[in-house]
Amino acid sequence: MSKIKPAISAGVTAAVMLAGVAFAQEPAAAEASTAPAPDTAFVFNTFLFLMMGMVVMFMAAGFCMLEAGLVRSKNAATICLKNITLYAIATVMVWLVGYNVIYGVETGGYIGTLALWSADDSAALETGYSASSDWFFQMVFVATAASIVSGTIAERVRLWPFFIFTAILTGLIYPIQASWEWGGGWLDARYGFSDFAGSTLVHATGGWAALAAAIALGPRRGKYGPGGQINVLRGSSLPLATLGTFILWLGWFGFNGGSQLALGSLDDSIAVSNIFVNTNMAAACGVITVVVLCTFLKKKIDLSMALNGAIGGLVSITAEPLMPAVWQAALIGSVGGVIIFITTPILEYARIDDVVGAIPAHLFCGMWGTIIVPLSNSDATIVGQGVGILANGVFVFFVSLVIWFLMKIIIGIRASAEEEDKGLDDSEVGAPAWPDFSSQNPLHPAE
Repeated sequence: MSKIKPAISAGVTAAVMLAGVAFAQEPAAAEASTAPAPDTAFVFNTFLFLMMGMVVMFMAAGFCMLEAGLVRSKNAATICLKNITLYAIATVMVWLVGYNVIYGVETGGYIGTLALWSADDSAALETGYSASSDWFFQMVFVATAASIVSGTIAERVRLWPFFIFTAILTGLIYPIQASWEWGGGWLDARYGFSDFAGSTLVHATGGWAALAAAIALGPRRGKYGPGGQINVLRGSSLPLATLGTFILWLGWFGFNGGSQLALGSLDDSIAVSNIFVNTNMAAACGVITVVVLCTFLKKKIDLSMALNGAIGGLVSITAEPLMPAVWQAALIGSVGGVIIFITTPILEYARIDDVVGAIPAHLFCGMWGTIIVPLSNSDATIVGQGVGILANGVFVFFVSLVIWFLMKIIIGIRASAEEEDKGLDDSEVGAPAWPDFSSQNPLHPAE
């Protein structure tokens, strides 16, 4: 998500205006050029950031609904509290340090400056967009990575350890590794690593952090039995989970489309349109692939896996949604669906309890989407992409693992057996999400 493009767009339009005359005074000259005035490009670029940022922000609701539907009813209110609070924490942490860690890094460097962000529009037309619109767009990406962790470790993690980790993830872990590419750091400068909208920098980051947390916490009580037994702990509402997936699908148009970072020219408008088509196609093919595989290999179609098929396709295309032909986007999304189908049971057999299937969708599909970028983008190389994936994984996973184990030793990270059995809504929130189906109602005992 390089910030060069808007500046170039604004610069080109400025040069055109300096060479010509005002549209109103010289109609013939205006017709000869399709480039808008600098302030017009500025407005459209800023509009893109704000509108697409709002769409990405709505993904927080999608994650919340998806997770609330896939956890048991006795934990749904806690999930809702986690999701709204993690968004608030991400907002504050990106303001305090996160933004300048990402974009304050020197070319080829490893980390930016630990400084408070403040809007600087002193050279607005040269920049090509308002400073606040860019900050907002970058901030909602950070919140997305934190949401990925929430679903994986649901139903057994205590709230405050999760909030502490969210602050570290959004303020330091995510910004440091994002600076290596989007801030012009060492991955971008030395290896030409390419990640258009964040298959690795956002989604694999969330996936690695989720995997570390799942290992530190261990599985839910009753999830696994002796002799390799795997018990199904069914969620409270598959329709709610489906709604959440549709919201995420919608939000991805802002996620990928907004990462064009410009709407101030004809070419940018076409690019955003093509990104929308490729994003939608990858998601659709991810779903279809999972449905077909389930039909022929499992005899029954797993709805939750089909939902993750959509997310897996979306994550897979995120590293390069602009350059692929439509058939390539379909292929990339289909492979994402295959990855969901294969890796979901592998994690189960490994006894890594991922409540919502976030690790297959965001981590494994994120790596796939990143490594396949050279298929359509000749500027990227397999070596460069591989180095980026490896660096991201080593840094995020091991730092996250250390933090989780330190908190486990110092303050404790897991609810007690009694609290887990009764449900975290009772111990953490004090009120059930579904009072008509709570354990207080003898006709509808909670699972």
